[in-house]
Amino acid sequence: MVPSYVTEPVARGTLNLTVNADGTLQPTRAVNVGSELSGTVARVLVDVNDRVTAGQVLVELDTAKLRDQIARTRAALAAAEAGVAQAVATRQEAQASLARLEEVRQLSGGKVPAPTEIDTARAAVERAQAAEASARASVASARAQLSTDETNLAKASIRSPIDGVVLTRSVDPGNAVAASLQAVTLFTLAEDLRRLNLEVNVDETDVGLVLPGQKASFTVGAYLNRRFPATVTRVAYGSTKTDNVVTYTTRLEVANPDLTLRPGMTATATIQTAERSPSLLVPNTALRFTPSGAVPANSVAQGSSLVSKLMPRPPVSASRRTAQPAGNGRAPGASRQLWVLRDGAPVAVRVTAGATDGKLTEVSGPDLAEGEAVIVDQRGGTSR
Repeated sequence: MVPSYVTEPVARGTLNLTVNADGTLQPTRAVNVGSELSGTVARVLVDVNDRVTAGQVLVELDTAKLRDQIARTRAALAAAEAGVAQAVATRQEAQASLARLEEVRQLSGGKVPAPTEIDTARAAVERAQAAEASARASVASARAQLSTDETNLAKASIRSPIDGVVLTRSVDPGNAVAASLQAVTLFTLAEDLRRLNLEVNVDETDVGLVLPGQKASFTVGAYLNRRFPATVTRVAYGSTKTDNVVTYTTRLEVANPDLTLRPGMTATATIQTAERSPSLLVPNTALRFTPSGAVPANSVAQGSSLVSKLMPRPPVSASRRTAQPAGNGRAPGASRQLWVLRDGAPVAVRVTAGATDGKLTEVSGPDLAEGEAVIVDQRGGTSR
């Protein structure tokens, strides 16, 4: 039976080398809004998907206890200020007494009063000055406490720190908020959903090819027929090891002007790591193919004589067709052999293999021209 061959034309084109990775869409900036105070939620003013602005009130806690605390602190401040006035009066009285005693001593030529009386009066002045300083310190302490209480009252109205969108809400009116060692998360806000980050895990064997600035595209499950553009912005130096698989987190910047994409979506990204110059391309299957019972007629590449062309080849086992795996594990630049269909007969041609994208491989050689039919498979056998 005369064999038939499946062929593909040698094409000239640009080979795009890519790296595939999976990841998740994330907002460019997400903020967890919590409460620094413990208390009961009085009102919740926003819900999921609401747009908020910086400073907008999101939640209000019950402020009855806080207002009572402020009233007590203000009373303590008033008492401290009264204590200052009393201490000032006492100091002025002690200074006046000391001044009279010194005047008497001067008029009497130092005979009266006794030195001990002068020392006692001076000590009284110093005590009055110290009492005044203590009273003023009490006023400063009371004012600081009042400021703290007023700050706590302001924090009972929990406000948005950024302009953004509410992603999650975990609080309702009447809930008790217990702020202990860490702030309780009440809301998660995303700053701007028109720009997202895609964080993918690049395998350690591919991470050397990925660089910031490279173009990429990705798909998500919700829109399988649409590819979204992206740009690599960061390749992490720190690795992540999961089930003995080492990957590196790579961040891609994504434009989302129509808000089609949502945070948390799983995406499959294709990163374009290199774009080669136009060259001859052949399918990888052509580099793995060896015909069964073919007559080598490549006199230019093999240096065969006309007689050798006409001599039949011994049959070759069909298992040799797939003896060479795709890429064959050889580095770019290795000499390879492929088969070209010329005048209905397979002809072996030596070529130099270049880069590959897994489907097509760059090849070059003096005996291969654009448009020639390279053999990728064989059907049937040879007749005797």
